[in-house]
Amino acid sequence: MTRLPAYSLFAAVINAAGLPIYIYAPKLYVDNYGVTLAALGTMLFALRLFDVIQDPVLGWISERLGRALPIAVAFAGAVLAISMIGLFAVTPPIAPLYWFGLTLLGLFSAFSFLTINFYAQGIAKAGDDPKGHVKLAAWRETGALLGICVAAVAPTVLMGYSFDAFTAFAWGFAAATVAAILWMWPEWSGRVQTEPTPIRTIWNDAQARRLLLLALVNATPLAVSSTLFLFYVESALGAVGWEGALLVLFFLAAACSSPLWSKLAGRYGEKPVLLAAMSLAIISFGYTYTLSTGDVIPFAIVCVLSGATIGADLTLLPAMFAKRMSVIAPNGGQGFGLWSLVSKFTLAFAAVVLLPLLEGAGFQSGGQNQPDAAIKTLVVLYALVPSTLKLVAIALLAATKLED
Repeated sequence: MTRLPAYSLFAAVINAAGLPIYIYAPKLYVDNYGVTLAALGTMLFALRLFDVIQDPVLGWISERLGRALPIAVAFAGAVLAISMIGLFAVTPPIAPLYWFGLTLLGLFSAFSFLTINFYAQGIAKAGDDPKGHVKLAAWRETGALLGICVAAVAPTVLMGYSFDAFTAFAWGFAAATVAAILWMWPEWSGRVQTEPTPIRTIWNDAQARRLLLLALVNATPLAVSSTLFLFYVESALGAVGWEGALLVLFFLAAACSSPLWSKLAGRYGEKPVLLAAMSLAIISFGYTYTLSTGDVIPFAIVCVLSGATIGADLTLLPAMFAKRMSVIAPNGGQGFGLWSLVSKFTLAFAAVVLLPLLEGAGFQSGGQNQPDAAIKTLVVLYALVPSTLKLVAIALLAATKLED
Protein backbone atom coordinates (compact mmCIF):
# COMPACT_ATOMS: atom_id res chain seq x y z
CA MET A 1 0.00 0.00 0.00
CA THR A 2 1.54 3.29 -1.16
CA ARG A 3 0.72 6.97 -0.70
CA LEU A 4 -0.71 6.38 2.77
CA PRO A 5 0.58 9.77 4.03
CA ALA A 6 -1.95 11.38 1.66
CA TYR A 7 -4.69 9.66 3.65
CA SER A 8 -3.23 11.03 6.89
CA LEU A 9 -3.21 14.62 5.63
CA PHE A 10 -6.72 14.36 4.20
CA ALA A 11 -8.00 12.92 7.48
CA ALA A 12 -6.24 15.67 9.44
CA VAL A 13 -7.87 18.41 7.37
CA ILE A 14 -11.45 17.18 7.46
CA ASN A 15 -11.28 16.37 11.19
CA ALA A 16 -9.74 19.77 11.97
CA ALA A 17 -13.05 21.19 10.75
CA GLY A 18 -14.91 19.62 13.67
CA LEU A 19 -13.55 20.45 17.10
CA PRO A 20 -12.77 24.17 16.60
CA ILE A 21 -16.41 24.78 15.71
CA TYR A 22 -17.63 23.66 19.11
CA ILE A 23 -14.77 25.23 21.06
CA TYR A 24 -14.22 28.57 19.38
CA ALA A 25 -17.11 29.57 17.07
CA PRO A 26 -19.86 30.04 19.71
CA LYS A 27 -17.57 32.13 21.94
CA LEU A 28 -16.43 34.22 18.96
CA TYR A 29 -20.02 35.03 17.95
CA VAL A 30 -21.07 35.77 21.54
CA ASP A 31 -18.10 38.04 22.29
CA ASN A 32 -17.81 39.82 18.94
CA TYR A 33 -21.38 39.93 17.61
CA GLY A 34 -23.57 39.74 20.71
CA VAL A 35 -25.39 36.54 19.74
CA THR A 36 -26.87 34.78 22.77
CA LEU A 37 -25.77 31.30 23.80
CA ALA A 38 -29.38 30.11 23.74
CA ALA A 39 -29.78 31.20 20.12
CA LEU A 40 -26.47 29.60 19.11
CA GLY A 41 -27.38 26.38 20.93
CA THR A 42 -30.71 26.17 19.12
CA MET A 43 -29.05 26.82 15.78
CA LEU A 44 -26.36 24.20 16.43
CA PHE A 45 -28.94 21.59 17.41
CA ALA A 46 -31.04 22.23 14.28
CA LEU A 47 -27.97 22.06 12.05
CA ARG A 48 -26.71 18.87 13.71
CA LEU A 49 -30.13 17.25 13.29
CA PHE A 50 -30.14 18.13 9.58
CA ASP A 51 -26.55 16.89 9.30
CA VAL A 52 -27.50 13.49 10.72
CA ILE A 53 -30.50 13.13 8.39
CA GLN A 54 -28.56 14.06 5.26
CA ASP A 55 -25.76 11.47 5.68
CA PRO A 56 -27.61 8.49 4.11
CA VAL A 57 -28.62 10.78 1.22
CA LEU A 58 -25.00 11.82 0.69
CA GLY A 59 -24.02 8.15 0.75
CA TRP A 60 -26.65 7.45 -1.92
CA ILE A 61 -25.26 10.28 -4.07
CA SER A 62 -21.69 9.09 -3.52
CA GLU A 63 -22.33 5.67 -5.04
CA ARG A 64 -23.76 7.22 -8.21
CA LEU A 65 -21.03 9.73 -9.06
CA GLY A 66 -18.82 7.39 -11.04
CA ARG A 67 -16.03 9.23 -12.86
CA ALA A 68 -17.30 12.56 -11.54
CA LEU A 69 -16.19 11.64 -8.01
CA PRO A 70 -12.84 13.55 -8.04
CA ILE A 71 -14.60 16.72 -9.24
CA ALA A 72 -17.30 16.31 -6.58
CA VAL A 73 -14.65 15.87 -3.87
CA ALA A 74 -12.78 18.98 -5.06
CA PHE A 75 -16.03 20.98 -5.02
CA ALA A 76 -16.83 19.78 -1.48
CA GLY A 77 -13.29 20.71 -0.42
CA ALA A 78 -13.82 24.21 -1.81
CA VAL A 79 -17.11 24.52 0.10
CA LEU A 80 -15.34 23.37 3.27
CA ALA A 81 -12.56 25.95 2.94
CA ILE A 82 -14.87 28.83 1.94
CA SER A 83 -17.26 28.04 4.79
CA MET A 84 -14.40 28.09 7.32
CA ILE A 85 -13.20 31.46 5.99
CA GLY A 86 -16.75 32.81 6.10
CA LEU A 87 -17.27 31.61 9.66
CA PHE A 88 -14.02 32.90 11.18
CA ALA A 89 -12.50 35.48 8.83
CA VAL A 90 -15.45 37.44 7.43
CA THR A 91 -17.54 40.03 9.27
CA PRO A 92 -21.14 38.78 8.88
CA PRO A 93 -22.79 40.63 5.96
CA ILE A 94 -26.22 39.62 7.32
CA ALA A 95 -27.55 39.03 10.84
CA PRO A 96 -24.72 37.23 12.69
CA LEU A 97 -26.92 34.32 13.83
CA TYR A 98 -28.03 33.60 10.25
CA TRP A 99 -24.48 33.98 8.93
CA PHE A 100 -23.35 31.55 11.63
CA GLY A 101 -26.02 29.05 10.50
CA LEU A 102 -25.30 29.50 6.78
CA THR A 103 -21.54 28.98 7.08
CA LEU A 104 -21.99 26.00 9.41
CA LEU A 105 -24.49 24.45 7.01
CA GLY A 106 -21.85 24.54 4.27
CA LEU A 107 -19.16 23.32 6.65
CA PHE A 108 -21.19 20.39 8.02
CA SER A 109 -22.45 19.28 4.60
CA ALA A 110 -18.99 19.36 3.02
CA PHE A 111 -17.50 17.60 6.05
CA SER A 112 -20.10 14.80 5.81
CA PHE A 113 -19.68 14.31 2.07
CA LEU A 114 -15.88 14.21 2.28
CA THR A 115 -15.88 11.86 5.26
CA ILE A 116 -18.29 9.37 3.66
CA ASN A 117 -16.30 9.24 0.42
CA PHE A 118 -12.97 9.11 2.24
CA TYR A 119 -13.93 6.07 4.29
CA ALA A 120 -15.59 4.40 1.32
CA GLN A 121 -12.39 4.91 -0.69
CA GLY A 122 -10.53 2.99 2.00
CA ILE A 123 -12.34 -0.19 0.93
CA ALA A 124 -10.72 -0.03 -2.52
CA LYS A 125 -7.37 1.05 -1.09
CA ALA A 126 -7.17 -1.91 1.29
CA GLY A 127 -8.01 -4.34 -1.51
CA ASP A 128 -7.73 -8.05 -0.75
CA ASP A 129 -5.01 -7.65 1.87
CA PRO A 130 -6.48 -9.16 5.08
CA LYS A 131 -4.49 -6.65 7.15
CA GLY A 132 -4.99 -3.78 4.72
CA HIS A 133 -8.04 -2.27 6.42
CA VAL A 134 -6.34 -2.04 9.81
CA LYS A 135 -3.09 -0.69 8.32
CA LEU A 136 -4.95 2.01 6.40
CA ALA A 137 -7.04 2.84 9.47
CA ALA A 138 -3.89 3.41 11.52
CA TRP A 139 -2.59 6.02 9.04
CA ARG A 140 -6.02 7.56 8.60
CA GLU A 141 -7.01 7.84 12.27
CA THR A 142 -3.56 8.98 13.40
CA GLY A 143 -3.79 11.82 10.90
CA ALA A 144 -7.35 12.60 12.01
CA LEU A 145 -6.42 12.82 15.68
CA LEU A 146 -3.31 14.92 15.01
CA GLY A 147 -5.48 17.26 12.93
CA ILE A 148 -7.85 17.65 15.88
CA CYS A 149 -4.90 18.40 18.20
CA VAL A 150 -3.45 21.06 15.91
CA ALA A 151 -6.84 22.69 15.34
CA ALA A 152 -7.57 22.69 19.07
CA VAL A 153 -4.44 24.66 19.98
CA ALA A 154 -3.75 26.71 16.82
CA PRO A 155 -6.12 29.65 17.52
CA THR A 156 -4.84 29.93 21.10
CA VAL A 157 -1.21 29.91 19.94
CA LEU A 158 -1.93 32.44 17.19
CA MET A 159 -3.52 34.82 19.71
CA GLY A 160 -0.02 35.66 20.91
CA TYR A 161 0.71 37.49 17.64
CA SER A 162 -0.48 40.86 16.41
CA PHE A 163 -2.70 39.58 13.59
CA ASP A 164 -6.23 38.25 14.01
CA ALA A 165 -5.88 34.66 15.24
CA PHE A 166 -9.14 33.34 13.81
CA THR A 167 -8.56 34.91 10.40
CA ALA A 168 -5.08 33.35 10.26
CA PHE A 169 -6.47 30.00 11.35
CA ALA A 170 -9.21 30.07 8.69
CA TRP A 171 -6.85 30.91 5.83
CA GLY A 172 -4.30 28.38 7.04
CA PHE A 173 -7.02 25.75 7.10
CA ALA A 174 -8.04 26.69 3.54
CA ALA A 175 -4.44 26.28 2.32
CA ALA A 176 -4.16 22.88 4.02
CA THR A 177 -7.46 21.83 2.40
CA VAL A 178 -6.15 22.67 -1.08
CA ALA A 179 -2.96 20.66 -0.41
CA ALA A 180 -4.94 17.67 0.88
CA ILE A 181 -7.34 17.67 -2.11
CA LEU A 182 -4.45 17.79 -4.59
CA TRP A 183 -2.46 15.05 -2.84
CA MET A 184 -5.48 12.74 -2.67
CA TRP A 185 -6.59 13.40 -6.25
CA PRO A 186 -5.02 10.26 -7.83
CA GLU A 187 -6.60 8.02 -5.20
CA TRP A 188 -10.23 8.61 -6.20
CA SER A 189 -9.70 6.91 -9.56
CA GLY A 190 -9.22 3.61 -7.73
CA ARG A 191 -12.77 3.60 -6.34
CA VAL A 192 -14.61 0.34 -6.92
CA GLN A 193 -17.25 0.89 -9.60
CA THR A 194 -20.17 -1.49 -9.09
CA GLU A 195 -23.92 -1.17 -9.01
CA PRO A 196 -25.09 1.02 -6.10
CA THR A 197 -25.96 -1.02 -3.03
CA PRO A 198 -29.50 -0.58 -1.64
CA ILE A 199 -29.46 0.45 1.98
CA ARG A 200 -31.69 -2.50 2.87
CA THR A 201 -28.97 -4.88 1.66
CA ILE A 202 -26.58 -3.46 4.24
CA TRP A 203 -29.19 -3.37 7.00
CA ASN A 204 -30.33 -6.95 6.26
CA ASP A 205 -26.77 -8.25 6.68
CA ALA A 206 -26.58 -9.54 10.25
CA GLN A 207 -22.88 -8.78 10.73
CA ALA A 208 -23.10 -5.24 9.29
CA ARG A 209 -26.16 -4.53 11.41
CA ARG A 210 -24.42 -5.80 14.54
CA LEU A 211 -21.35 -3.65 13.82
CA LEU A 212 -23.54 -0.56 13.36
CA LEU A 213 -25.26 -1.27 16.68
CA LEU A 214 -21.87 -1.82 18.30
CA ALA A 215 -20.63 1.49 16.87
CA LEU A 216 -23.68 3.26 18.30
CA VAL A 217 -23.23 1.86 21.81
CA ASN A 218 -19.44 2.11 21.81
CA ALA A 219 -19.33 5.71 20.53
CA THR A 220 -21.83 6.98 23.10
CA PRO A 221 -19.28 6.99 25.99
CA LEU A 222 -17.04 9.31 23.95
CA ALA A 223 -20.03 11.53 23.19
CA VAL A 224 -20.88 11.63 26.90
CA SER A 225 -17.34 12.45 28.02
CA SER A 226 -16.87 15.02 25.23
CA THR A 227 -20.11 16.80 26.13
CA LEU A 228 -19.27 16.95 29.84
CA PHE A 229 -15.46 17.27 29.70
CA LEU A 230 -15.19 21.04 30.21
CA PHE A 231 -17.84 21.01 32.94
CA TYR A 232 -16.09 18.16 34.77
CA VAL A 233 -12.63 19.76 34.64
CA GLU A 234 -13.91 23.15 35.72
CA SER A 235 -16.45 22.23 38.42
CA ALA A 236 -15.73 18.71 39.69
CA LEU A 237 -11.94 18.76 39.35
CA GLY A 238 -11.56 22.48 40.04
CA ALA A 239 -8.81 22.71 37.41
CA VAL A 240 -9.76 26.01 35.73
CA GLY A 241 -7.23 26.83 33.02
CA TRP A 242 -6.21 23.20 32.48
CA GLU A 243 -9.05 22.36 30.07
CA GLY A 244 -7.08 22.91 26.84
CA ALA A 245 -3.95 21.07 27.97
CA LEU A 246 -5.92 18.07 29.21
CA LEU A 247 -7.99 17.95 26.02
CA VAL A 248 -4.88 17.98 23.82
CA LEU A 249 -3.29 15.32 26.06
CA PHE A 250 -6.35 13.13 25.49
CA PHE A 251 -6.24 13.42 21.69
CA LEU A 252 -2.46 13.09 21.50
CA ALA A 253 -2.69 9.83 23.45
CA ALA A 254 -5.31 8.64 20.98
CA ALA A 255 -3.16 9.61 17.99
CA CYS A 256 0.04 8.07 19.34
CA SER A 257 -1.70 4.82 20.31
CA SER A 258 -3.40 4.26 16.95
CA PRO A 259 -0.37 2.64 15.21
CA LEU A 260 0.20 0.44 18.27
CA TRP A 261 -3.38 -0.87 18.24
CA SER A 262 -3.00 -1.53 14.51
CA LYS A 263 0.12 -3.66 15.07
CA LEU A 264 -1.50 -5.55 17.93
CA ALA A 265 -4.58 -6.23 15.81
CA GLY A 266 -2.40 -7.48 12.96
CA ARG A 267 -0.83 -9.97 15.35
CA TYR A 268 -3.72 -11.03 17.60
CA GLY A 269 -6.80 -10.02 15.62
CA GLU A 270 -9.12 -7.02 15.83
CA LYS A 271 -11.70 -8.51 18.18
CA PRO A 272 -9.51 -9.52 21.16
CA VAL A 273 -7.49 -6.29 20.92
CA LEU A 274 -10.64 -4.16 20.85
CA LEU A 275 -12.05 -6.09 23.83
CA ALA A 276 -8.85 -5.35 25.76
CA ALA A 277 -9.09 -1.64 24.89
CA MET A 278 -12.72 -1.51 26.01
CA SER A 279 -11.76 -3.11 29.33
CA LEU A 280 -9.04 -0.50 29.83
CA ALA A 281 -11.64 2.21 29.13
CA ILE A 282 -13.88 0.86 31.90
CA ILE A 283 -10.96 0.88 34.35
CA SER A 284 -10.04 4.48 33.49
CA PHE A 285 -13.63 5.75 33.68
CA GLY A 286 -14.18 3.86 36.93
CA TYR A 287 -11.05 5.38 38.44
CA THR A 288 -12.31 8.84 37.48
CA TYR A 289 -15.26 8.29 39.83
CA THR A 290 -12.83 8.17 42.78
CA LEU A 291 -11.16 11.51 42.02
CA SER A 292 -11.88 14.70 43.91
CA THR A 293 -11.14 18.42 43.63
CA GLY A 294 -7.49 19.11 42.83
CA ASP A 295 -6.61 15.67 41.44
CA VAL A 296 -5.24 17.14 38.21
CA ILE A 297 -2.27 14.76 37.81
CA PRO A 298 -4.33 11.58 38.35
CA PHE A 299 -6.88 12.91 35.86
CA ALA A 300 -4.10 13.61 33.36
CA ILE A 301 -3.18 9.91 33.63
CA VAL A 302 -6.84 9.07 33.03
CA CYS A 303 -6.77 11.29 29.91
CA VAL A 304 -3.78 9.34 28.57
CA LEU A 305 -5.37 5.93 29.25
CA SER A 306 -8.86 6.81 28.05
CA GLY A 307 -7.41 8.63 25.03
CA ALA A 308 -5.45 5.51 24.13
CA THR A 309 -8.64 3.44 24.21
CA ILE A 310 -10.31 5.93 21.86
CA GLY A 311 -7.39 5.34 19.49
CA ALA A 312 -8.40 1.67 19.40
CA ASP A 313 -12.07 2.47 18.84
CA LEU A 314 -11.38 4.86 15.96
CA THR A 315 -8.83 2.57 14.31
CA LEU A 316 -10.29 -0.92 14.65
CA LEU A 317 -14.06 -0.49 14.45
CA PRO A 318 -14.12 1.38 11.10
CA ALA A 319 -11.60 -1.17 9.75
CA MET A 320 -13.88 -4.04 10.79
CA PHE A 321 -16.88 -2.35 9.17
CA ALA A 322 -14.91 -1.56 5.99
CA LYS A 323 -13.85 -5.21 5.77
CA ARG A 324 -17.50 -6.26 5.86
CA MET A 325 -18.49 -3.60 3.31
CA SER A 326 -15.86 -4.94 0.91
CA VAL A 327 -17.92 -8.14 0.81
CA ILE A 328 -21.52 -6.89 0.69
CA ALA A 329 -21.24 -3.27 -0.60
CA PRO A 330 -17.87 -2.59 -2.29
CA ASN A 331 -18.83 0.98 -3.25
CA GLY A 332 -19.05 1.78 0.44
CA GLY A 333 -20.96 5.05 0.12
CA GLN A 334 -24.27 3.85 1.53
CA GLY A 335 -22.54 1.86 4.25
CA PHE A 336 -20.46 4.74 5.51
CA GLY A 337 -23.44 7.06 5.20
CA LEU A 338 -25.10 4.86 7.82
CA TRP A 339 -21.86 4.72 9.82
CA SER A 340 -21.64 8.52 9.83
CA LEU A 341 -25.29 8.81 10.89
CA VAL A 342 -24.71 6.46 13.83
CA SER A 343 -21.59 8.34 14.94
CA LYS A 344 -23.25 11.75 14.85
CA PHE A 345 -26.44 10.57 16.52
CA THR A 346 -24.49 9.84 19.70
CA LEU A 347 -23.43 13.50 20.00
CA ALA A 348 -26.99 14.72 19.52
CA PHE A 349 -28.24 12.12 22.02
CA ALA A 350 -25.66 13.13 24.62
CA ALA A 351 -26.49 16.84 24.34
CA VAL A 352 -30.26 16.34 24.46
CA VAL A 353 -30.23 13.91 27.40
CA LEU A 354 -27.28 14.87 29.60
CA LEU A 355 -27.44 18.65 29.69
CA PRO A 356 -31.09 18.80 30.88
CA LEU A 357 -30.27 16.19 33.55
CA LEU A 358 -27.36 18.30 34.73
CA GLU A 359 -29.44 21.47 34.77
CA GLY A 360 -32.23 19.66 36.63
CA ALA A 361 -29.73 18.80 39.37
CA GLY A 362 -29.03 22.49 39.89
CA PHE A 363 -25.79 22.75 37.90
CA GLN A 364 -24.92 26.15 36.44
CA SER A 365 -22.07 26.52 33.97
CA GLY A 366 -19.38 28.78 35.42
CA GLY A 367 -21.02 28.87 38.83
CA GLN A 368 -18.65 29.17 41.79
CA ASN A 369 -20.70 27.33 44.43
CA GLN A 370 -22.33 24.35 42.79
CA PRO A 371 -24.81 22.30 44.88
CA ASP A 372 -23.42 18.97 46.09
CA ALA A 373 -26.20 17.18 44.21
CA ALA A 374 -25.15 18.88 40.98
CA ILE A 375 -21.49 17.87 41.35
CA LYS A 376 -22.51 14.31 42.25
CA THR A 377 -24.74 14.13 39.17
CA LEU A 378 -21.93 15.48 37.00
CA VAL A 379 -19.43 12.89 38.30
CA VAL A 380 -21.90 10.02 37.87
CA LEU A 381 -22.75 11.07 34.31
CA TYR A 382 -19.09 11.60 33.39
CA ALA A 383 -17.61 8.45 34.98
CA LEU A 384 -20.25 5.77 35.56
CA VAL A 385 -22.52 6.20 32.54
CA PRO A 386 -19.63 5.63 30.05
CA SER A 387 -18.46 2.62 32.11
CA THR A 388 -21.92 1.06 31.91
CA LEU A 389 -22.19 1.68 28.18
CA LYS A 390 -18.74 0.15 27.63
CA LEU A 391 -19.90 -2.99 29.45
CA VAL A 392 -22.82 -3.24 27.03
CA ALA A 393 -20.42 -2.72 24.10
CA ILE A 394 -18.16 -5.51 25.38
CA ALA A 395 -21.14 -7.86 25.57
CA LEU A 396 -22.18 -6.97 22.02
CA LEU A 397 -18.67 -7.44 20.63
CA ALA A 398 -18.19 -10.73 22.46
CA ALA A 399 -21.45 -12.00 20.92
CA THR A 400 -20.54 -10.84 17.41
CA LYS A 401 -19.04 -13.45 15.11
CA LEU A 402 -16.57 -11.80 12.74
CA GLU A 403 -15.87 -13.47 9.42
CA ASP A 404 -12.30 -13.38 8.12
